[in-house]
Order: sequence, then structure tokens, then C-alpha cells
Amino acid sequence: MNQTVLKHFNSWGYQAFKYLIYAMLSFNVYLFFSEEWLASKVVFASGVNFENLIEGFSSTIDTAAWVVLLLLFELETYIIDDDKIKGATKWSMHGTRALCYLVIVYAFYGYLTKVGLLSHFQPSEITNLCNLASDWKIMETMNVYGQLTAQSCVTLTQAHSEFFAHNDLKVISDGGTLLDVKLLAWVDVINSGFWLLVVIMLEYDVRAQLGHFNHNFWKKYNLYIKSFIYLVLLLAAIFWGITGNFIEFWDAFLWLVAFFLIEMNMFEWQAETAQKKAD
Repeated sequence: MNQTVLKHFNSWGYQAFKYLIYAMLSFNVYLFFSEEWLASKVVFASGVNFENLIEGFSSTIDTAAWVVLLLLFELETYIIDDDKIKGATKWSMHGTRALCYLVIVYAFYGYLTKVGLLSHFQPSEITNLCNLASDWKIMETMNVYGQLTAQSCVTLTQAHSEFFAHNDLKVISDGGTLLDVKLLAWVDVINSGFWLLVVIMLEYDVRAQLGHFNHNFWKKYNLYIKSFIYLVLLLAAIFWGITGNFIEFWDAFLWLVAFFLIEMNMFEWQAETAQKKAD
């Protein structure tokens, strides 16, 4: 790589853009918390404890752990010199990374539990929502549960002929909304699983760059494998955009940009190493 390209990566404009993306992702932690806090008041009416914390705030915890993991990749691939990643620095980074991986894997489990929760909705004999007790809620989206009012119960009863109920949570939904929410829940699971594959790939790239190991198969096919995985993640983001879930779409888009920037860090790092060897 020539000096002009390397200079571009180190320009203040490029770096400012990169850290703006990181800051926006950090702010998304607050957005997800606000949304899930409202939903938790319905799903966990008796209160959120340690056991159901990951179920109630899977998106918030997941995003926070990913932000920390992203910053660790930034430290390793751009900020800290190769010869400085040793001793206490190395082990503190590894320890923090291990904790983040535990959280994101557990958050992946949290997405699976949401799919399980939705499977408990059963066809209801209720045809008139106005006959429901006042403590019942109507499911609007995955994390939004509306209060039934005298007006809304009439409107919803007239608009739908069949409803599905989760009797334990006292939540009811029409068939169309339930199907949409189930689809979104599965997209969450697929998205979370594929992001786990992304960090596995990056971990391999970083370790290989540090000279810990290497493999000819990955050298030959990593571009194709990464392209497929990032394509699935892009399709998930597009799906959220089409379905009108702006926060999910915006978050997914920012993460794709952020990890593209990490890939660019890797590209620069590899180029600098190759240049040093050439010199």
C-alpha cells in the first residue's frame, strides 16, 4: 500500500467520522434501554430480578457489550502498537473481552427466550376485547404493549376477527401483529448469531496478524465467507427498515459501518506490517 492511502486512514476527517460512529452506537444503548424499560413493566409486572434481567433487557445488555468489544478491537487494530500488547495490558484486554463474549452469548440466549415467549400465545375464544379485564394489554410490537381503552377495544374488535392470548402475561394480540412480531424475533436471533460469527472472524484475523497462527484456507476463502455473513446482516438491516422499526434499522446500519471501519483498521495494519518487512 502506498503512503497516500495510509495517510488517508490517519487523516483527522476519517478518524473523526470513525469515532462519531462509535459515539452514536454508544448512545443507542440508552435508546434500547428506554424501550425495554417500558416493555419490562408489562412482561415482568412483579419486577425485574437478576434471573430475568437478560430476558427483559437483552438488546440493551447486548449492545453495551458490543460497544465495549468494538472499542477493544479499535485498541488492538489501530491505537495500541503490536509490541505493547503484552503483560497486564494483554491480559486485561483478554479478560474484558471474555466478559463481553459471555454477555453477548447470553444475550443471544435472551433473543431465543423471546421467541419462546411468543410461542406461548394461543388462539383465544375472546372476540370482543371490551370484555377483557382492565389489566390486560394489547401487543403492538415486540417491546410495546398498549393499554386497552374504551375506544381502542372497539376499534380493534371491529378490525380483527381472531385474537391470540398469553394468559400468564395477560397480553393479547391479533394474528397479523403476532406473525410480524414472531418474524422480527427470528430476525433478531439470526442477526445476533451472525454477529457472533463476525467477531470470531475478527478474532482470528487479529491473532493471525499478531503471528499466533495462520491457515491457508482462511487466506483463500475469507473474503467470500465475510461477504456472505455481512450480506445476511445487511438484509436484516433492510428488513427492519422496510418494516418500519427505525431503531433496529439505524442500530444495524451503524454496526455495519463500525465493523467496516474495523476491517479497514485491519487492512491498514496488514499493509503497515507488509511495508515494514519490505523496508
